[in-house]
This record gives sequence, C-alpha cells and structure tokens, in this order.
Amino acid sequence: MTVRLMVARLPTRRLPMPGHDAAARDGSSRGRGSGTGVQSTPMFESLTDRLGGIFGKLRGKGRLSEADVDATLREVRLALLEADVNVGVAKALLDRVKQRAVGEEVTKSLTPAQQVVKIVNDELIATLGKEAAPLAKADKPPLTILMVGLQGSGKTTSAAKLARLLKSKGRRPLLVAADLQRPAAIDQLETLGRTIGVPVHVDRGAKPAKLVKAALKRARQEGQNVVIVDTAGRLQIDRELMAELRDVRKAAEPDEVLLVVDAMTGQDAVNVAQGFLAETDLTGIVLTKLDGDARGGAAISAREVTGRPIKFVGVGERLEDFEVFHPERMASRILGMGDVLTLIEKAEEAWDREEAEQAAAKLLDASFTLEDFLDQFQQLRKMGPISQVLGMLPGASALKDVEVSDRDVGRVEAIIRSMTPQERRNPKIIDGSRKRRIARGSGTRPQEVNGLLKQYAEAQKMMKSFAAGGAIPGLGQVMPGRRRKAKVGGKQRKKR
Repeated sequence: MTVRLMVARLPTRRLPMPGHDAAARDGSSRGRGSGTGVQSTPMFESLTDRLGGIFGKLRGKGRLSEADVDATLREVRLALLEADVNVGVAKALLDRVKQRAVGEEVTKSLTPAQQVVKIVNDELIATLGKEAAPLAKADKPPLTILMVGLQGSGKTTSAAKLARLLKSKGRRPLLVAADLQRPAAIDQLETLGRTIGVPVHVDRGAKPAKLVKAALKRARQEGQNVVIVDTAGRLQIDRELMAELRDVRKAAEPDEVLLVVDAMTGQDAVNVAQGFLAETDLTGIVLTKLDGDARGGAAISAREVTGRPIKFVGVGERLEDFEVFHPERMASRILGMGDVLTLIEKAEEAWDREEAEQAAAKLLDASFTLEDFLDQFQQLRKMGPISQVLGMLPGASALKDVEVSDRDVGRVEAIIRSMTPQERRNPKIIDGSRKRRIARGSGTRPQEVNGLLKQYAEAQKMMKSFAAGGAIPGLGQVMPGRRRKAKVGGKQRKKR
C-alpha cells in the first residue's frame, strides 16, 4: 500500500541522465519497453482511452434510447476499426452488443451506462475466446509441442519462455533446436536454455524429422515430460517451409501445434494465421510483443478469424514476461477496468510470503520505515515494468497523464540508497546538509529528496490513521475488524 501510494505520486519531470538522448529525457519516446505512463496494456492504450471517452458520455443519461445505443455503437465501431480490428469481427461483435443493448436488459436498468459496458465486456470476452484454453494432455508422455511461425515473430524466444513457465509449474521440459535453416536460432536457444536451466537437444548435422525423433527418445529416457520443438521459419509462407513442417509433424506426432505471431504486424498477423491454418492443423496461437505500441487489432481478431484459441501471450522482453491468455482479463484491461487477478499472481510469484506478512504487520503498527519501503521496491520490480504493474489496477486509465517509468522508480531507489541506515529508519534527522549530501550521492537535487520525504511523511500519516481505525481519504474505508471511534462530548467512545 505504501509503495503504491508513493509511486503514484512520483515526480513526472525527468532529469537529464548520462547517455540518454533528448527524446528519452523529455519522455517523448513511447516505443516498446519505454515504460512511460500508467497504462492498461500499451498495445491497447489508444483503444482503452477511446472506449473510456465513449462510455463516459453515457453516464449522465437516466435511460438509453435505441438512438443513443446506435450512436454509441457507431463510435465503438470506429474505435475498433482504428485499432486495426478485422472488419468482420468488429461487425459481428457490435451486432451481438446491439441485440442485447436495445432490449430490456438495458432499458430497465437503473444504470444503463454500466449495463452497456457490461454487455460490451461480455461480448468482447466471447470474441477473445470466453475462457483460457489449457494445453492438451498427452495420452502418453512426453507432451509434445511444435512451435511454428515466420522468422522474426519471436518463435525461438517464445519456446524458451514457455519452457520456463512450464518448469515453474513443476514440469520437466526439453527444448529441441529443429530450426536448422538458421544456425543463429540454435545458438540462441542453447543460450536461453542455459539461462532458464532447461536442457536443449541439438544435432546440427541431422535432418529435422530425424532430430525430433531422437529428442523424443532422449526425453523418455531422461524423464522429461514436455518436449518443445522450435521449428524452422521463413520470411513468408512457401512450399518448402510447409513440406518441412509436415515431415516434422509426422515424426513428432505433436499434442499441440502453436503458431507464434507478432501482434505488432496488425492485420497481417491474422493473414499469417489463416495461411498456416490452411496448410497445417493448428491447435492454438501465441501472440508476441503485446507490450508494443501497435494498435492491437490482431489480438482481438485472431481467435474469431481462425477459430483457434489464443493460448499464451508475450508481454515483455524478459523471459518471465509470458502469460497464459485469459480472455476475461484481457477484455477488462482493454475496457480500462484493470486486471487484479494477474496482478495477484505476479505478486505471489515475486513476494516472499513471510516477508509480506511482516510488511503488513508493520503497516498496521504504522512502523513502516524507508528501509522497508526499499525492500518492497525490490519486490515490486520483480513483477515487471512499473507502468505495466500499475496498469493492472482498476481505474488506472484515469492516471494516463501521470508519467511513471522505471527510471523514476530507479531515482527514488537511488535517493533511499544514498541515505545512511540511521536516516532510513528515522528520516526526521535529515536536515538541509544531509539532503544535499543525499542528492549528490543519488545524482538528484535536494528538492527531489525533500519531495520524497514529504510524500513518505504523508503516507506514514495516512497509515497511522488507517491503523487507528480511521478511513483512507477519498475511500471512506475502515480496517476490517476495527471500529471507527467517534467523539461524543469531547470523549472517545466505540461506535457500535
């Protein structure tokens, strides 16, 4: 809570940093991985903003007429098309929304605007696939997965990310370097395999089909229960590529054939998916680079156009940035309603349970120091880019004008690290000369050190009020299990 309160109030002005160009200094670069701004999913930021504005116009209406619904859906249609959603997919989605929105479901609702948003959310979930599609179960181990796709789509990296994810769930994966057309792909997979501690089967002189058979035999002998095959790619779909895939498929008899497509390519990603679907029996789709700043229509269109579920998404460059695709969570992000479940899952992975309980106890006692704050920063950064983490909070779209980047977080961290242990435990002793020393040590200005201390003091004051049973300003909430005290005749008494 303390970290969240203070991060949301980080200064938005950027300091000149050595080695950073002007665009990076003034925050004008908004490319992939910049971490600039609080956003839902960077790819859907523009669509989220547009939909938020459209639905905002409905909130003042007590009842919605059919004309109101038509006008709203025309704007939603335009927003979807601008986001590069397939025309047929957008039309089918909005036809279903209109059918429900002009009926009793909305006209008899006391909050029609909320009901329209709910209907759009429901139909968007249906378009994205209704629910998460798990990997198939192998009739006889190992579970065999073919990763297919064009060059540059992120296929090799996705194979390693999937292996890491499955390993974290207790599986024992084996990676197979079957992209023999591109030696660099073999080297890359070997490097990634060492990084995540997963064995990689390599035979540079073998034919792909023979290589895969040998890898399956090795997996059975060594007890690996998942085999992930990185197949060859091309710059475009051609007969040679498909002939090789058919040979590999025949040798592997895979349980899953996952097509890896680059979501940044827009509608072309859907065309690639249709091309592979016509040539081979796909079982699912992996969308990569969902952290990019493209319009995101491919992600919305892919499932409905191909009829195959999106099973996984790549949401960053780190090996940890790979998630099971949950249609309901993605719809919630697109509509600016956050993604609390994914946030909880990330927190559970990053946070040590015992440390989290100790931190919670300190919050309740209002004894949370800057040392504890620094420890929580370390845990928070394990969850991914700060903008991505904050973007999962409900209502984060309202913070779109707040500039929060990992550089801002790093600056706060540098300030705290430049303090002595005594200063972190008792910030009240930090006078003017100490502030100047801390500023020099952290490469910041005394004003920024002062600003951080003020924000920390405000957060401490809020936590003390919370711990005493008071409300958090603006939320009106009281700590569960605690009763607010009311003053009566100058004396305190418990409210019954």
